[in-house]
Amino acid sequence: MFMVSEDLRVGLLTDHVPLKEVSDQITEKLIKTKIGTIKESLKKDFGIVKPKIAVLGINPHVGDNGVIGTDDQETLIPVLEELRKDGTLIFGPYPADSFFGNKKHLQFDAVLASYHDQGLVPFKTITFGTGVNYTAGLSHVRTSPDHGTGFDIAGKGMANPSSFMAAIHTAVTIFRHRMMYDELSANPLKNLSKKRR
Repeated sequence: MFMVSEDLRVGLLTDHVPLKEVSDQITEKLIKTKIGTIKESLKKDFGIVKPKIAVLGINPHVGDNGVIGTDDQETLIPVLEELRKDGTLIFGPYPADSFFGNKKHLQFDAVLASYHDQGLVPFKTITFGTGVNYTAGLSHVRTSPDHGTGFDIAGKGMANPSSFMAAIHTAVTIFRHRMMYDELSANPLKNLSKKRR
């Protein structure tokens, strides 16, 4: 799940899991996989050559040096440091409570939140009605409105189509970016050797 709008893209380390299970689910492998998927999507799907990704801490105040938990120091920070050595432009972890209020998200191409509400509450507060739920990492483009189906208001003439329209426009834009990426990253020598045969 990659929630996207014009100025904000938010991915999640964990999504629909109970809060008490979040810490146990965040592993080195999961962090690397999610950051890799986001980085690749920003390049291929959004046309960002050198994406900058911010990561929000697992615990409040990134654990306050172990006072509020050690998950950030033991799991998250070592993985981020390793990814930085490989050239990934990854920043953080940042305390989540002030990150969006200080508009720090505007300095990055994407934000990776540790759990569902840490990322989706600010995303929907900032973009509600124009945000898009995009599934990154698939071979096909899949988008939907940020708010779900809205069965409770179906047939009542109350629905606002803005997020639905944004989902369609985002899908088209991503499809075009993918075509451009494929064209620019194709091996021209491969085509030349076919012509010579």
